[in-house]
Amino acid sequence: MMLDVHYYSLEDNQNRTAHDPALSTVDQVYLCHSVCALGKARLLDGLCAITTFLDEHPSEVLTIVFENYVTDADTAEVLRASGLADYAFTHTLGQPWPTLRTMIDAGKRLVVFVEKGGGAPAYLHPAYGGELWDTPYSFETKEDFVCTRGRGAAQSPLYLINHWLSRPLSSITYAREVNVDAVLGARVAQCTKEASRGPTFVAVDFYDVGDLFPVVRRANGL
Repeated sequence: MMLDVHYYSLEDNQNRTAHDPALSTVDQVYLCHSVCALGKARLLDGLCAITTFLDEHPSEVLTIVFENYVTDADTAEVLRASGLADYAFTHTLGQPWPTLRTMIDAGKRLVVFVEKGGGAPAYLHPAYGGELWDTPYSFETKEDFVCTRGRGAAQSPLYLINHWLSRPLSSITYAREVNVDAVLGARVAQCTKEASRGPTFVAVDFYDVGDLFPVVRRANGL
């Protein structure tokens, strides 16, 4: 999951650039894409839904990449309040990543990355600070898709393909166009060839539209 988090004031319906000491953390950290006035949800509510999912599905492993405009301390506070911090896995940079089964057996089934900051607490992994690299993420047409490296170092152990269109905003119409096997499957195959490795993550808009799951299963040899 790729989630954007911002400070937001419900009173004046505006984003804020910093923590407001007059408000509790859980009441000012929101999920929203750029402008919270256009649509938002409390981060706590969103994370509690994820906690419930992990509680009810004990064999699932989830990853969250936060595009974070709030401090690490506030992100961690909401993760603790939601109960998700108990599931958080901590990885040591440079060490091999465990198998999913190892994480499941240990009860540490959530991996958290942040685009800015990270490292305190240790389970807030800096996304592009050595763990992860990705492709570019801004494309207007399907012909614009490339597999070149965007952020992060090429030697990073994890690899993310960003696959969506924004003209300038994403929509379900675009997802119907590019989430099909003929486009998504071909791009995963091409990026795998160019990188000489399969992707760890394939990120799309509207995951339930198109052929994401068959494409990923095939990429995993299933």
